[in-house]
Amino acid sequence: MQGLVKKSENVNLSLISYVSFTFIGYFIIGLSLSVLPIFINKSLGFSLVIAGFVISLQYVSTFFLRAYSGKIIDGKGPKPAVLFSMISFSLTGIFLMIAYYFKFSPWLSLTFLVITRLLTGCAEGMIGASPINWAIMAVGEKHTAKIISYNGVACYGALAIGASLGVTIEHEFSLYGIGILSIILGILGFLFAKTKDNKTNTDIKESQPFWKVLGKVAPFGVCLALGGLGFASISTFITLYYNYFHWNNGALCLSVFGGLFVAGRLVFNNVINNYGGIKVAIVCLLVETIGLLIISFATNSQMALVGAGVTGLGFSLIFPALGVVAIKSVPSSNQGSALAGYGLFIDLSLGVARPLIGGIADLYGMSYIFPFSAAMVFVGLGLAYLLKLKHK
Repeated sequence: MQGLVKKSENVNLSLISYVSFTFIGYFIIGLSLSVLPIFINKSLGFSLVIAGFVISLQYVSTFFLRAYSGKIIDGKGPKPAVLFSMISFSLTGIFLMIAYYFKFSPWLSLTFLVITRLLTGCAEGMIGASPINWAIMAVGEKHTAKIISYNGVACYGALAIGASLGVTIEHEFSLYGIGILSIILGILGFLFAKTKDNKTNTDIKESQPFWKVLGKVAPFGVCLALGGLGFASISTFITLYYNYFHWNNGALCLSVFGGLFVAGRLVFNNVINNYGGIKVAIVCLLVETIGLLIISFATNSQMALVGAGVTGLGFSLIFPALGVVAIKSVPSSNQGSALAGYGLFIDLSLGVARPLIGGIADLYGMSYIFPFSAAMVFVGLGLAYLLKLKHK
């Protein structure tokens, strides 16, 4: 018994050491998440439309780097992809400092910020699936669900911590402080990755083109994208929703959503192995739908808070549950491409959902955004059920 406990502890420590690269990367992303739109709008004098466009450039380069990162992971192993991402994250710090230095020339400063955002997207695209694949190769496929769950906690936790800390650092040390910290963390991540042994696939002959792999994981990715609408609606519009109904503490909804999300990942990560990914995804999509409906029919802020918590709990396991099944749909030599392609759908979901839900609010009113999101998640639930029947 003691030997099993020790082995389990070693596995946990090992996979944490790999997902720490995810934490470093998304912590750096989070540092500038809350301060750059304000800097572009208030300091440089550009409109919020321009600010939003510059920030969204990150997702454009992330989208295109996903396929490339999957190819590198499958062919050369995840270590080169992680090293590339850490170098890119350090470069974002350098160009961020240059952009701040030229703030007296708004267009020149904006140009360097564009470079910063494109580099950030490149770094995110390379770090997205790499730590997960590295950990799977190191500790075994039977721990895939736990690895993806821990990686998600590292990702969202790092974004939340980085975003709040970035505001404080910018207030005390300007963007120079964020740039210097980004450079240091990127270098530390690079040096730590250098100490770890690379892992490579042995079945290279079975490798399939990325677009063929993408076609196989697409049904699971579409379910994920539809489930992501709940997260997008809460993360982007919940404070405006609270203001619309003259409620207080809208930001508390984000904290409750995030807290239940992390709790779901940590407490229930074994249910995927016990019951199967598709069954867990169906339950999670149902819970998320119920949470969004609670917000839709909430008559006070406390009821909306409960809905946000239920939504976070439901959304928590959708990515790892469907991800486990998606990985198993391709040969082991294509796991890197499978995770990269699967991750594309959450990028698309978050990129498309925000303007789409915003359009619903403009056309029909703020009170329609959560019923719409609930309906879309319910469509994802129906698709997941069809996948269960096909899988059966």
